[in-house]
Amino acid sequence: MRYHVLPLIAALAGCASLPVVPQADLSTPTGQVSAYLQRIEAVDDAGPRIGAVIAINPDALKQAQIAQGMAGPLAGKAVLIKDNIETADPMPTTAGSLALKDNVTGRDAPLVARLRERGVVILGKTNLSEWANIRSPNSQSGWNAVGGQTRNPHAIDRNPCGSSSGSGAAIAAGMAWAAIGTETDGSITCPASVNGIVGFKPTVGLISRTHIVPISHSQDTPGPMTATVRDAALLTTAMAGSDPLDPATARADLHAEDFTAGIDTASLAGVRIGVLRKQAGTDARVLAVFDAALADMKAAGVVLVEVPFDWDNALFRDEGLVLYYELKHDLTAYLAGLPGNPPVRSLADVIAFNTANAATELRWFGQETFERADKLTDRAAYEKARENSLRLAGRDGIDKLLAAHNVTLLVAPTEGPAWPIDYVTRASALPGVGAGSLAAVAGYPHLSVPMGAVEGMPVGLSIMGAQWQDKAVLHAGAAYERARTAAIPVATLKRWGE
Repeated sequence: MRYHVLPLIAALAGCASLPVVPQADLSTPTGQVSAYLQRIEAVDDAGPRIGAVIAINPDALKQAQIAQGMAGPLAGKAVLIKDNIETADPMPTTAGSLALKDNVTGRDAPLVARLRERGVVILGKTNLSEWANIRSPNSQSGWNAVGGQTRNPHAIDRNPCGSSSGSGAAIAAGMAWAAIGTETDGSITCPASVNGIVGFKPTVGLISRTHIVPISHSQDTPGPMTATVRDAALLTTAMAGSDPLDPATARADLHAEDFTAGIDTASLAGVRIGVLRKQAGTDARVLAVFDAALADMKAAGVVLVEVPFDWDNALFRDEGLVLYYELKHDLTAYLAGLPGNPPVRSLADVIAFNTANAATELRWFGQETFERADKLTDRAAYEKARENSLRLAGRDGIDKLLAAHNVTLLVAPTEGPAWPIDYVTRASALPGVGAGSLAAVAGYPHLSVPMGAVEGMPVGLSIMGAQWQDKAVLHAGAAYERARTAAIPVATLKRWGE
């Protein structure tokens, strides 16, 4: 279901205030936006029906006209916004739930306001996993009751991964210049990896989370999803900064800078990078792609250091408790503060709404996580879990690995190739691939860059650093991008193997 009432281009052509360029002049913002709208109509509404865009902004072409008179590297750029991030445009922010299908707040999240000030055109909203994939451990990535299923453009019968699935799929299919996603644990980097694009999860607190449907104030962060690392750095520069309504960003102004400065000449020569070999999994095809990426880095002058690391299962146990406890409090606070008269004002209200609308909301999976979270009351246990998970991922995790092996960054495959979309037998990802939970729980920067393919399906390279080392991570990613020799697959918009 798409929340606009368009036959897209034809309807816009009938609006005198929103002229359409039939033969799009790609040198102008209006021409670029028109071309993207036509692309969305061709491959999202029709053809392979990727299902990446949940709403089109009816003011997009008007914004493009205004942007033509603005200066700066972002002026006129068409960006899609994940549908758990509020914008002042006449589109609802649904988080994929029917409970919020009419949630038009009329307000910009601070990150959107920052983009808008720089002339960014808000093209529309991207589909996502319902409630950012937190409703149930059996959830299907890319599905929600409002927008249906997002498909991977590289194989439309395969999964787009993560809750920012629509953002990843849209950029892979050429529906916008860039998109904004959000991550709690893997929801930017995994869809970036399996859709063959760049995804950057910044240090938690670099970019405001105000007016974003929350899961966890400890781990939530928005971030860019783009075709190149430079584009990701450009968007990060625009969005970064302190926000008095988000205490996590208190130090953001101290670390916000031009992340593109020097990025075009950034070098890997002499950089010591730790290789998380145990987190590369055991699949020979993934390992071959990873080894090729390491060879490219070595040829570019990187000093590769093998860094042994074994997961402590207490990290995942305690992360789960933290996310569930914060979900109850953070989501309830968000819903309670919404303008208008939404049918839900608390997590308990959402659970009741889903139960009352089980035929549509609960057809494919339940709401076990919601129900568990709503019962949590032990704050002391939560605080202990937060302290321990942060220690295991941060001080005794990434920080310790960097210091003990005298390395600047850590690398591993982000994820294996995309798995089939299957609501019945619940196909899943290759086991043992990826180390992103370290950066997610610690709140440290994590970049995924395409590094090749397995049977035509993209695989990403994770680059992780210490807290506030966002620029170092982005610059290393850009340098790797230039050194990469592997062929990067182009989306086929067909079923796998066709």
